[in-house]
Amino acid sequence: MDQPNPVAGVRVSGAGLVAILCIAQVLTQIGASVWPALLPNMMQLWGLTFSESAWITAIFLAAYMVAVPVLVPLTDRFDPRAVYLLGVGLTCIGHLLFGLFADGFWTAFFARALTGIGWAGTYMTGLKLLADKVEGRLMSRATAGHAASISISGALSFSFADVLASNLGWTAPFLVASASAATAWLLVLCTVPGGAPPHHESKNGSLFDFRPVLRNRSAMAYALTYCVHTLEYHAIRGWGVAFLGFVAGSAGVAGSIVSPATVLTVLGILATVATVMGNELSIRLGRRRLIAGALIACIACAGLLGLAAPQSYWLAIALILVYGFMISLDSSSLTAGTAGSAEPSRRGATLAVHSSLGYFGGFMGPLIIGWTLDLSGGMSQGSWALAFAIVGLCVLGSLIVFSIMKPRELAGDRFQ
Repeated sequence: MDQPNPVAGVRVSGAGLVAILCIAQVLTQIGASVWPALLPNMMQLWGLTFSESAWITAIFLAAYMVAVPVLVPLTDRFDPRAVYLLGVGLTCIGHLLFGLFADGFWTAFFARALTGIGWAGTYMTGLKLLADKVEGRLMSRATAGHAASISISGALSFSFADVLASNLGWTAPFLVASASAATAWLLVLCTVPGGAPPHHESKNGSLFDFRPVLRNRSAMAYALTYCVHTLEYHAIRGWGVAFLGFVAGSAGVAGSIVSPATVLTVLGILATVATVMGNELSIRLGRRRLIAGALIACIACAGLLGLAAPQSYWLAIALILVYGFMISLDSSSLTAGTAGSAEPSRRGATLAVHSSLGYFGGFMGPLIIGWTLDLSGGMSQGSWALAFAIVGLCVLGSLIVFSIMKPRELAGDRFQ
């Protein structure tokens, strides 16, 4: 149903709301992968260790993990748009501070942390805005579109950073990302209607009482699997440029026409396709079946990436693209599974738990790679193989837990 916008005086349809929020997510998160894209050069410029570099990557996710249980449940009682605008504003400020003042580990660490808090008020809050409007199959598809917009911004972020930094210096991508987030803030303020979330009779208990969420077996099955999904997603995205750079150097093809940053951009585009495709497949084939199949494929890809990829730069490119596709195949299916399994009155709190668990995994993913490289003496074929083997074992564990918990399918799925 069309809703008047109290700021702009226009009416926004449900489809229009989805489109606006997806565009805003791309604008807000275009700077999300600037640091991983520039990581090899910044390590040399600032003299960082592998672990220090991993911490700058991971603190974004750790800040998100801590902030999201506070910010997202607020959308169950208060206007989600206000929380969303707060998150976009903090993202804008975080990128601005990084570009203007970061000159080493601690300044970069704190600027990235602020950006992570901003993302906590943006990602699941945007999803909550959509989830309050649609249900069943439409909600699942809206979730897929929302997740696809995140994948698009992540894909563009690598080339965005590479091109700007190559021509204007490393600070330019952060400053442009700040301006892009400011544009998103104005877009949402002027076009998205505000208002309290839908009223539900079940409003008993504290706003931050997560015990009913933790007792929701189906929602927790999806959320725990999402934790490991995000672990491998950010392990690959956080270290993908550095890994491909190592392989290119070892294979003697450094300076190839297909740069590591370009490969990660293509990976992000494929991830967008996989996100939408996976959601449609889960509707037609069964959500549990799709997720289990994707997890098995990811285990195989992690093993192959560590063992076979260092033999050839082109083989490494092929394997990392396939792996990135398989990681994203169950992304929207997991998030839609959690949202669809939630009690309507606790959807914000449920998504907060889902997102916190997910970004705990995302926080650990880059650190696992960084710690493994440091402990095994730096970048070598053996150290990369060990790092990806550990990631594969984490995925195996999530497959076992998911199979035991057997979450329910959603309304509209073929096998519900």
